Amino acid sequence: MKHQPFLLIILVLILTFNIGKAQNLQTQSRFTQLETLLPTPNSYRTASGAPGKEYWQQKVDYKLDIKLNDLEQRIYGEEIITYHNFSPDNLTYFWIQLEQNKRAIDSDVYKITPSATANDMIASELPDLHPVFDGGFKILEVKMLDGKDLPYVINETMMRIDLPNVLKSGEKFSLKIKWWYNVNDREKIDERSGYEYFAKDDNRLYVIAQFYPRLAVYNDYAGWQNKQFIGQGEFTLGFGDFEFQLTAPSDFVVSATGELQNSEQVLSKTQIERLAQAKKSFDKPILIINEQEAKKNEVSRKEDVKTWHFKAQNVRDFAFAASRKFIWDAQAVEMGNKTVMAMSFYPKEGNPLWEEFSTRAVAHTLKVYSRFTFEYPYPVAQSIHAANIGMEYPMICFNGGRPLENGKYSSYIKNNMLSVIIHEVGHNYFPMIVNSDERQWTWMDEGLNTFIQYLTEQEWEAGYPSWAGDPSQIVSYMRYDKKYLSPIMTNSESIKDFGYNAYYKPATALNILRETIMGHELFDKAFKEYAQRWMFKQPTPADFFRTMEDASAVDLDWFWRGWFYSTDNVEISINQVHIFKIGKPKTEKENEDKNYQINYLEKREFDYYLKYYFSDVKDFDIEKNYYVKISFSNNGGLVMPLIVKLTFADGTSEIQRIPVEIWLKDEDNVTKTFVCTKKVINIVLDPNGETADVNTKNNHWPNR
Repeated sequence: MKHQPFLLIILVLILTFNIGKAQNLQTQSRFTQLETLLPTPNSYRTASGAPGKEYWQQKVDYKLDIKLNDLEQRIYGEEIITYHNFSPDNLTYFWIQLEQNKRAIDSDVYKITPSATANDMIASELPDLHPVFDGGFKILEVKMLDGKDLPYVINETMMRIDLPNVLKSGEKFSLKIKWWYNVNDREKIDERSGYEYFAKDDNRLYVIAQFYPRLAVYNDYAGWQNKQFIGQGEFTLGFGDFEFQLTAPSDFVVSATGELQNSEQVLSKTQIERLAQAKKSFDKPILIINEQEAKKNEVSRKEDVKTWHFKAQNVRDFAFAASRKFIWDAQAVEMGNKTVMAMSFYPKEGNPLWEEFSTRAVAHTLKVYSRFTFEYPYPVAQSIHAANIGMEYPMICFNGGRPLENGKYSSYIKNNMLSVIIHEVGHNYFPMIVNSDERQWTWMDEGLNTFIQYLTEQEWEAGYPSWAGDPSQIVSYMRYDKKYLSPIMTNSESIKDFGYNAYYKPATALNILRETIMGHELFDKAFKEYAQRWMFKQPTPADFFRTMEDASAVDLDWFWRGWFYSTDNVEISINQVHIFKIGKPKTEKENEDKNYQINYLEKREFDYYLKYYFSDVKDFDIEKNYYVKISFSNNGGLVMPLIVKLTFADGTSEIQRIPVEIWLKDEDNVTKTFVCTKKVINIVLDPNGETADVNTKNNHWPNR
């Protein structure tokens, strides 16, 4: 009892400190260095944003033996997982990801789905209220290679496996898992993986991912990344080597991550010859299976099976597609001193759109992305047509975009398909190679990828109607009521407006950073440095922020703080304009325009400066200058450079660019004087809409 007053004092001091710290964060300058928010650099991740001398990551290898039962729409699988512990830590258990469990009948995902409205009942609520699809992994066994059982417990989408002995640093351990699950009809249960049913010819097109139990990531900054999968936060995985065998009906055509190992057993002689021809075709795709052959194949119903064998090295995941309906084309892409194969697989329902554009878009994407990041390191990149989907995996992606039933398509349908293909193929770079944590930070793959997608689309066609990247496209979102907004640095599952927050806003911010703040040369060098530092590694946001500054010598902490950590917007106004001349007016009528007032200053007041500062300057005539003093206010919170267009009486104009540091002393109000040799009649702030200013009505003088 006698210690209570002392403890009470300590408690009060702690609370006071924490409250003061929280208030301090809220009142910090917008130019406060970001180190107050970023993790402390260490030997794993340096202050420059590069991997440290002791950086490490785990390696996980898989041998997958999968059977696709088309009659049951079911997948049966067995796998051998070999885990290499390169961490400095000893491990006593593994965490395994079971994403298919999101659709188990008793999944918590159904329970946590909010109702659409408070007062009304709508039909779309019924599937979540009455789940009927028997989804989820059916785990049959988890064993050591010698057949002994391994104890495990399943917690929703995560399975903990206890190891028989401590797995020490530098050691490896192998285990076997056997399972099966029902494949969902994507028209009824729209997931990233599943099948599409074509009633007219009684066929299915399977696009399959998250189909095998996968090791969760264990790393230096989070330990086990075992956050549950509830839908939005995608997939965090480590790199490894895969050996994959798929047994399917013999009339199925299969595409998968990696390279086909047994083409002589699963392809016809004609298909092998055409594939060899495609490997030499750098200007156009070659059809390996044409539309007529695909139509013939989709009516066959062979009862025997084939086993397709693929291998992939240094990939973080694996996916495949299979169907009787596939048309297949391929084209070679020169990538440094090697050749990469761009391929597309699609049903006849995708033509003529897919045959004309898909593989060309894949090839174009590889070329542009490689120029901005690094040469594409994998041997193949594939685009698979799946209606109403866009999803990415190493070397393979599933893409929507389908013409009308009569084969016709609008420019909107075509461009939407192209954008999806470019975006999903681009994900090979982010996050399949620059391997960010999607479960935690969606923007690190979606935002960065959408930004490069914008650059790639603009190179595809001048004036291409990109759906993100231009600052004008983000204005409506930036002016939302802040209670509906989330900072970009929000966990994937907590984002209020997923598309804008994870895709559009970060992509636009990076475009503004490149176009308006850093310039192409500095930005491109820094961005490429980040990509090359972290290819085949696992970066965090701090690594990106620090690298961009380290490689450019541009202090961007104000930018990350404003655009990524806050919900402020850009709303800068012109408040006042005063124009001065030094010396007496030439004529009495100089100021007769009441809307254009020039303030004349006595020249003798400036004689000291004229004598001592400008005495060596030839032909310096101070009386010819107009001094335009403009007062600006920062109403939205985001400090930005001032871009001012001055239009003169003779019809000419010029743009003055003032760096963001003008706000250093006062973040709310600044005044800047511009020197002009001609009479200014019009002033516009941000004339080309570069900064996503949410209110341009106050960007003009005279007022509009």
